[in-house]
Amino acid sequence: MRRWVILGLASVSGAAHAADKVLYQPAPAWVKPAPPLDAAKVPETAPVILVSDNQQRLKDGEVWSYYDAARRVASTEVLGQLGTLSLNWQPARGDLIIHRVEILRGTQRIDALAAGQFTVIRREQQLEKRQLDGELTATLAIQGLAVGDILHVAYSRTNKDPTLKGNLQAYVPLPAEPARIGFARTRFLWPQGADVRWKTLGSGVKPVLTTADGYRQLEIALPLAKQPEMPRDAPVRYHAPPMLEASSFTDWASVSKLMAPLYVTQGTIKPGSPLAAEVARIAGAESDPVKRAALALALVQDKVRYLFNGMDTGNYVPQSPDQTWTLRYGDCKAKTLLLLALLRALDVEAEPVLAHTTAGDLVPDQLPAAGAFNHILVRATVKGETLWLDGTGSGTKLADIHDTYPLHTVLPVRPGGAALMPVVTHASARPLAETSVDIDQSAGISLPAPMTATLTSRGPLAGFVRTIEAQAGKEDLRKFVTGIVGPAVGGRVLVTSRKISFDDAAGTATIVASGLVFPDWRRQDEHYERGLDHAIAEIKFDPDRTRSSWAAIPAVIAGPANYHYRTHITLPAGGRGFTLVGDQKLDDTIAGVKVERVTTLQGGSLTIEDRVLSPGGEIAPADIPAVRQRLALAKARLIEIDAPRDYPTPWQQVQAAKRAGGFGRQLAVYAQAIAEQPDEAEGYLARARFEERTGDRSSAIADLGRAIAIKGEAQTYSWRARLFADGGATDKALVDLATARKLDPAETGPVWQMAVLESDRGDKDAALALAQERIDEGGHDKPQMLSLKAELLGLAGDRDAALATIDAAVAATPGNPALLNTRCWLKGTLDTALDTALKDCTRSIELSDGPANALDSRAMVYFRLNRLDDAMTDLDAALDTAPDSAGSLFLRGVIRAKTGKPADASVDLAAARALNPRIDVQYKRYGITAP
Repeated sequence: MRRWVILGLASVSGAAHAADKVLYQPAPAWVKPAPPLDAAKVPETAPVILVSDNQQRLKDGEVWSYYDAARRVASTEVLGQLGTLSLNWQPARGDLIIHRVEILRGTQRIDALAAGQFTVIRREQQLEKRQLDGELTATLAIQGLAVGDILHVAYSRTNKDPTLKGNLQAYVPLPAEPARIGFARTRFLWPQGADVRWKTLGSGVKPVLTTADGYRQLEIALPLAKQPEMPRDAPVRYHAPPMLEASSFTDWASVSKLMAPLYVTQGTIKPGSPLAAEVARIAGAESDPVKRAALALALVQDKVRYLFNGMDTGNYVPQSPDQTWTLRYGDCKAKTLLLLALLRALDVEAEPVLAHTTAGDLVPDQLPAAGAFNHILVRATVKGETLWLDGTGSGTKLADIHDTYPLHTVLPVRPGGAALMPVVTHASARPLAETSVDIDQSAGISLPAPMTATLTSRGPLAGFVRTIEAQAGKEDLRKFVTGIVGPAVGGRVLVTSRKISFDDAAGTATIVASGLVFPDWRRQDEHYERGLDHAIAEIKFDPDRTRSSWAAIPAVIAGPANYHYRTHITLPAGGRGFTLVGDQKLDDTIAGVKVERVTTLQGGSLTIEDRVLSPGGEIAPADIPAVRQRLALAKARLIEIDAPRDYPTPWQQVQAAKRAGGFGRQLAVYAQAIAEQPDEAEGYLARARFEERTGDRSSAIADLGRAIAIKGEAQTYSWRARLFADGGATDKALVDLATARKLDPAETGPVWQMAVLESDRGDKDAALALAQERIDEGGHDKPQMLSLKAELLGLAGDRDAALATIDAAVAATPGNPALLNTRCWLKGTLDTALDTALKDCTRSIELSDGPANALDSRAMVYFRLNRLDDAMTDLDAALDTAPDSAGSLFLRGVIRAKTGKPADASVDLAAARALNPRIDVQYKRYGITAP
């Protein structure tokens, strides 16, 4: 089968078959034999495909395709593939003729047909794709085939389609390197006086054309050289695989004229028939031809299901409108003929057009032939305007009637013939997807925010949603909704309420989801910012035309499309100090996409509406650099909202929210999530994260206990152990950590926690034993465990051993920023070798992607050196990226108290103690105390 033709209207490759029995005959005399095979001389390094010979004779309206294939059984996997031979054919149009099936083994030639002939079965292999092709399958189990053999098969298919009225068309793909084939060839031949044209697609094709025995013969040696790579965004015509095609059609007009009799509608709707009643109903309801066309199209789309019929002559010939309406199914041909009959009966000018759904821009480069198309639809004309009406579509409403399809090129079907016609596309009238999001961040930008998202889709997207809603279970539906709401909202979401509804009149599906969102605010340049762009940010245009061979290739624009995004955010503190950055208003076309934006920021209410409209098409090669540059400039102005530079830290936001009335709304959402899935641990874990973040450790511990009762995982036990330790419940923490280690012995986190707790209890030997055990095991965790050992030795007051341990670890992996930071921290907390400590921290900062820890460590060193200004600079920088670091806040509070800033010190120390109740104890080890 031709790769570029999908069964729907027509595809002819080689031939089909006129009988339902397999024929056994010698190869025809016109076949040119392939070089003989000597199995005894085939090396083990030979390719699996030893022979691939395809020869086609085009004569008297018939295409006779001969295939000679030899495959080497190189392995048991190949044996499994070749052990049963299956050949398909369509008996209504031709024969399957077996010439040879033999096994070559050394000098032996074993006739595989001696043990039995092919068994013929009928099975619709494409039924799941709603296709009936009427093919028969001939199968043969190859008895005695073994690894090392060669399976040699030669057979023919003939095809004579009466619908083509004696015209011929043939297609064959041309394999290219790196495909490995011993001998490969494609050969076409036709009578010398026959009007057959041929054409090749691909690079480096070298056909040899000769005349002999009254035939023109075209031969191509294969495989071709490796085909040039093409940019991924090149039009389809540049990606067309190498192919040889032949056709006796003189021009496109002859193809159009041939198909025209199949779509005559006169007399197809009989008076008094059910179809006539439908015509009368539409005519009585509407006089406007556009509205009539919309009602007729809806009738065909909604009341007739799709089923391809390729049986007998159905590959081209549509069933009658009455038959389609009675059966209530039909393919593109049947639906088009039914729609044509309805439209013409309603006095709407309409004609059928042949199209290719995926390779329409390749059609003008091909030979005129019916096989160039795989689809047919209706082109109606109302008041001079073209309407493209596809009966196989779904959900097309009056508002969509002017929409276009990315077909590129079509061929009108007319009694007098027609030339190819380009299809000019434009953006769809209605959004394919419309998203409206409401987020309430009045409690603070670092806290989970109540949200509601409404997503409305139409067309195929709406159909997909309907299918999911009808077939998915409750859990799958929950995951589906969560998966599409998250990207729309712009952050992680906890969906607790969801509703899916359908509007058949509008042809839409709507999902309404509510819950919590954790918005993606990031710390940048000493302030918080959040991207809000749903338009420019989504435009992808980065064509690579650096190769000289690609310089003249245009770039594809996806479309037609229409999307609408609306985002409404309620900001904290009435929006005071919040500012918008970037393009707040847009009405421009960038990279072929029209973008319209309206933004309003009034008090604490921010609304952004983006409309994205794409007609589809191509960007000319000469315009690509300028378009790329223009898009880059637009992306540099993506709209975002910036919080004021003095905006409270996450912990300060928590405190402010508590003073303002607490977290009732958020906790109600978590409760709803738990009530929806009471037997799942996820809801309790989510609430525990929130409770810990807001300082309610006891509630978090309780929820972790509930989660463990449902599903006890190592990381949950480790988490609860940390919270127990923060509250001074060391014994409970150690029990949880022991359980975590049993559940996941390879995890290092519980080992680290347990060792530190043992050290805190004064059991130095037990702590060191835990670290040493993992060090002795080696593996990729060894540097981390050496770091732990060094810290434990430092906590125990063994300064020399601590530094020797970390020195050895750094020497083994000198570029490890974490180890360099540990050495700096140890020297700082032990108040030793402070000059080299500064070098370690600075090097760690240079190597690390996230330098907050190393900045905090260097601040400790500066503190020991009494360089308090330098320490403050590093602490401010660390807290800029990690504002809730209890250690950095504590040390900064200590320094502020020392430098006569008691009010600021009090704020920092209160935050540090709230974030880590044991912070005073930890820093007292280092000889650092705070007021």
